[in-house]
Amino acid sequence: MSAILYPVAVDAEAALAAPLGRAARAREAQRLAGGEAVTFLTRPVGPDFASREAALDAYAGKVEDDRPGRLLSLPPEDRYCRLAELAAQVGRRRPLPPPAQPTLLEGRRWPAPPANPIVTVWRLQVSFWKVGAAVELSPDGPQARRVRRTGAEPDRETLDALTRQPLRAVRPQQPLDIGLFEVRTPEAPHILIADE
Repeated sequence: MSAILYPVAVDAEAALAAPLGRAARAREAQRLAGGEAVTFLTRPVGPDFASREAALDAYAGKVEDDRPGRLLSLPPEDRYCRLAELAAQVGRRRPLPPPAQPTLLEGRRWPAPPANPIVTVWRLQVSFWKVGAAVELSPDGPQARRVRRTGAEPDRETLDALTRQPLRAVRPQQPLDIGLFEVRTPEAPHILIADE
């Protein structure tokens, strides 16, 4: 099984243009960075495109193309770029549309179409090892469920930090349950055998 070889660079543009090298694991990336700390990031890069086809044409050879006549399948180690559909930033921030109210039409439930649909654009997302100061991931920081329970609206930086935290269990995992007819052998306690 081959792993994706992510570029090692100081920013997303350098990851596309001239990376220091490519690495699958953090210790390999750190070695390529000369011993500096590295952090795995996924960042948008380049201009916005109004359609997926325009983005695929602009980044031909960087992302997989599934259009008829232009099929392109990248090797597994080169799949560090992908196209993402994002909400367009038009002027000031627009509030999200209210939830659609269901209507009954010919015996089926269909939502009414929104009056002003959200405009979307396509951007290239690059996953890479960032060289430099590591992003602080505090395992002792508050979990997202605790922040939501406070009722306060968290700011953007708090939400961004919460999404980058590793998943943690609510409480420690309990030991495995042994059935009624299973016993551990004295000479190998890590093995369970059936006892009937």
